[in-house]
Amino acid sequence: MESHPHIGHVHLTVSNLDRALAFYRDVLGLEVTARYGRDAVFLSFGGYHHHIGLNTWAGQGAPRPAPGTTGLYHFAILYPDRLTLAVAVRRVLERGVPLEGAADHGVSEAVYLRDPDGNGVELYRDRPEHEWPRGPDGVLVMVTRGLDLEALLKE
Repeated sequence: MESHPHIGHVHLTVSNLDRALAFYRDVLGLEVTARYGRDAVFLSFGGYHHHIGLNTWAGQGAPRPAPGTTGLYHFAILYPDRLTLAVAVRRVLERGVPLEGAADHGVSEAVYLRDPDGNGVELYRDRPEHEWPRGPDGVLVMVTRGLDLEALLKE
């Protein structure tokens, strides 16, 4: 099996650590793995040292970046299958977090939302590679179609 680099973690500057922690721990289901003083916390799925770091090093109450500026568009959390994605999306909706969109990309099914600091978060699952849409030349053909959210939640 070929080994290659992959994204290990995302570290976010937030304006309120307790509020961000409540979102990532209580809504998305990550577990706290470590704290770094009173200004940072690290969380993960499954005991990894950290998938997400949160800090208030810019200061409590730091403002969000202005709309229309560069920065993080979103980061994505990959779920192992459709059922675990459905469970995560249901938990998000039950906690009153609004969805910004839901898309079928051919290769994956994705749901989009924002954390309390306005960072974009994608929750998704990949389809098996043999189901990925390809053109006649074998090149991947990603699409953006509406995702049947009701069908997903029936999982």
